[in-house]
Amino acid sequence: MESPLVDVTIAVHSATRPIARAVASVVNGTAAPVRVNVVAHNIDPEIIRTNLGEYADHPAVRLLSLRDGIPSPAGPMNLGMAEATARFHTLLGSDDEFAPGTIDSWLALQERTGAQVVIGRIRLVTGGPDPYPPVRRGRRTTRLSADRDRLHYRSAPLGLIDRSRFGDLRFAEGLASGEDLSYSAALWITADNIAYDLFGPPYVGHDDADDRVTSAPRSVAADFEFLRTMEEATWFATASTADRRALAVKLIRIHFFDAVAARLDTPGIATVSEDLLGMLDRVCGWAPGVLSVLSQADRRVIDELRTGSPDPERTRALLGRRWIYLSIGAQLTRNPFMALHRQAPLRTLFAGARSQRVGQL
Repeated sequence: MESPLVDVTIAVHSATRPIARAVASVVNGTAAPVRVNVVAHNIDPEIIRTNLGEYADHPAVRLLSLRDGIPSPAGPMNLGMAEATARFHTLLGSDDEFAPGTIDSWLALQERTGAQVVIGRIRLVTGGPDPYPPVRRGRRTTRLSADRDRLHYRSAPLGLIDRSRFGDLRFAEGLASGEDLSYSAALWITADNIAYDLFGPPYVGHDDADDRVTSAPRSVAADFEFLRTMEEATWFATASTADRRALAVKLIRIHFFDAVAARLDTPGIATVSEDLLGMLDRVCGWAPGVLSVLSQADRRVIDELRTGSPDPERTRALLGRRWIYLSIGAQLTRNPFMALHRQAPLRTLFAGARSQRVGQL
């Protein structure tokens, strides 16, 4: 085959994943020379070869195999990255697909801008355009900033990555969750030039997989082990205060409060509140003023945890108020002078809503 310009890695761990659909979207929907690296993860590769159907022998498709016994996408994604030789690399979920022309659109934007990373637009089949990242004014597409464009809200590095700059970057292995967080943070903070293909064909996320991995509840420490991979990274040591604050705020808004919600009943919020607050204080220590840009609703949840014996039903009700985005409590900070900070909820929510509207055009 023609030397590929883009290597695409698709990790698949199950015989029920629609791998042929994912591969077809790359092979049939891309004019540029591409290669699809399908990694059969902890499954007989011959099963995956069969499921590939007509694409099993396609010259642009390569079937790789990894048996590590670890139920994490980090291993197979890293194998695909290690085997890549093209100038650019991208990832695709085994139950997702690219709209026709997606990769070509990313390449065209990269050629115009010289971007080291091109962020792809995401459309969820069941939910419409993804509002993340909530870029400036909801329309920013070039010369993006991790802080000013709130790029950390895009955890999954879905888009085009220049291997000459990030060819050695890998997902964190050995984690129960969050294996992609340090990877994406490194992209957003250290790339010299980032573009967002906000108006191009999207990455299409499906939810029809019927084999989602479930596991027993994890400890708070296991859930937040990804913090260590960040704190030990070279990019973290050199990151600006603003970049650290932007990352910390996102981790609290998304991961911390999700962790609180997941533990209301099992093992019980009072049982783990001290552990949760320890993680919160750890992240707040990354930069001054992290809590000051959280919403009033967010702060009330934290206040309840700090009582030492948080009531699960009251905590549940307070968490629910965080999701009422048009409420004063969800939009404003306690300190009125922080209400218009770029990381405060008012500007973040507005930019996200506008990005979502733009993505519908």
